[in-house]
Amino acid sequence: MFYYPVGTVLAEAVTDGGVTLAPIRDVLADEFYTGALADAIRSPGSIPAGLAGWLLASASDIANALAVLVNALVSPFDGGLESWPGAVLGGIGGVLGALAGVVPGFGLFGFTAWQALCSTVASLALGLPGAYVLARFEFPGRRTLESLTAVPFVLPSIMVAVGFVAAFGVNGPLNRTLAALGLPTVELLFSLEIIIIAHAFYNAPLVTRIVAAAWESVDARAVETARSLGASPTRAFRDVVVPQLLPAVATGALLTFIFTFMSFPIVLALGGLEYATVEVWLYNRVGQLDIQEAAVLAVLETVISLGLTYAYLRYEAATSRGDRVGSPLDRDPLFRLDAKRVALAGYGVVVAVVFLLPIVSMLAASVTSPDGLTLRYYRFLLERGAEATSAQVSPTLAVRNSLLFGAGTLLVAVPMGVLLALASTREGRLARAVGVLSMAPFAVSGVVVGLGLLQTLVFGTTVLGRRIVVGGPLAIVAAHAVGAYPFVVRNVAPLLAGLDRRLVESARALGATRNRALLDIELPLVAPGIAAGAAFAFAISIGEFDSTVLLASASGSDTSLYTMPVAVERFLGKQTLGRPTAMGSVLLAVTAGAFIVIDRVGGRYRE
Repeated sequence: MFYYPVGTVLAEAVTDGGVTLAPIRDVLADEFYTGALADAIRSPGSIPAGLAGWLLASASDIANALAVLVNALVSPFDGGLESWPGAVLGGIGGVLGALAGVVPGFGLFGFTAWQALCSTVASLALGLPGAYVLARFEFPGRRTLESLTAVPFVLPSIMVAVGFVAAFGVNGPLNRTLAALGLPTVELLFSLEIIIIAHAFYNAPLVTRIVAAAWESVDARAVETARSLGASPTRAFRDVVVPQLLPAVATGALLTFIFTFMSFPIVLALGGLEYATVEVWLYNRVGQLDIQEAAVLAVLETVISLGLTYAYLRYEAATSRGDRVGSPLDRDPLFRLDAKRVALAGYGVVVAVVFLLPIVSMLAASVTSPDGLTLRYYRFLLERGAEATSAQVSPTLAVRNSLLFGAGTLLVAVPMGVLLALASTREGRLARAVGVLSMAPFAVSGVVVGLGLLQTLVFGTTVLGRRIVVGGPLAIVAAHAVGAYPFVVRNVAPLLAGLDRRLVESARALGATRNRALLDIELPLVAPGIAAGAAFAFAISIGEFDSTVLLASASGSDTSLYTMPVAVERFLGKQTLGRPTAMGSVLLAVTAGAFIVIDRVGGRYRE
């Protein structure tokens, strides 16, 4: 379900009538993909001459720009004193432009890394103040707010994209507010900025959770000792607290970079091909039936993501101390009036705009039209569901498919995740290897998994002389299960590792078989983790888009396998926002229902 399909995709990249690296070399040597590195890859011997030419050209451009600036500074009367400030600013702009032009372009891979870096910086900027608030202040609802930081992680990406279109579009509430204040409106859709903000929507809460947990583990006695030795509050924070937070900040930044490097629905919906990343271009190549080039992109992307994931795991292992805080820092009341809290109030406004405005705008757009309040978009969903042909998107069928695929995912992902959790918590190298390999789907994009399933199970594969074809719903459930079972492992394995092994040994000593001990002792004790993992798996399945859009579209114009996220994306291409926002609201309701299950049954998501 995972290694064979993905392995097939990766093998496609190095076979062309035999094993060869030529397809990979061709992509790397293409300026569209690697920009300034393409010449170096085509002809490594040209690197010294290329570097020399680049240095000379850059130095010449900067020197010319500096000459213009210096001339403007020393000759204020040449163009008239009134135009002198403009000439100086123009000179400064020229110098900055020359400096920016020094950095060469690195093609599609360079842009993908650049947008991931910008998204990481934005996520840190938005997430770190939140960690400060949660870790250092006490206020009603703090625990609830801390729990809600997990919500964006399971919200369907395509639904969030619809919310951003509704909030930051030309006629969205942001531009209407700016116009009402007499300020110029902004064009954010189909820009790099909106992609970065949407990525921050997802990943800033992750940064907040990781850094807040680290902040809460800072021992107050170390800070008090520094203060007793004469350190000022700022010095104590800089020398005692900051060093303990840096590993958590680095962990959050690295995870954010990995996630945004492989981002797909957000970039596809908010940037299109104009701002395509490797993942979006890979999807485009599949649509153009250029399977080998898509496979090469999948290989290169997987190598990069696996390398980053390995670096993250090594860094986490190196910085994990495993000790417990003896005396946590006291929290201050939040609701007072001083400069610091006024600044935090401003931060709260920014948080409301980024996190609440898209969701509220989506809900509002689904019940409003130029004529006022209306339910016609929801009526359209019901009517289309009853009358749709096989070539038209049927909303009710999409809802049914999502629920059925979610249930199927539970049947596959939960047993698989529990078994892998059991195997990974045993002693020995094999158990550790199982634990690492069970996390592999995190480092491989859903588009690659979908492409692999498409090439193997859907199109058919031969095993022991028998032709096996598994298409339709089963292939989609398999893709969803691959993406969901690691969440089951992550929720169950820590509980299994923390079990008192003497309980199992006592049961075995009293005559219970190994299976009986498992059913009567271990599984009941880890039931909350299983329930939480199941709820996560269901939510992941409901919102899955990457592989589903490939597999559901494999049959051409037939829409019978569309799920709610795919239906939202299809409606997004229409003239009005009413239909996609109504479909997105239904998707939000179903996802929220899954999360209520987490809250009522599992509750482990708070940890």
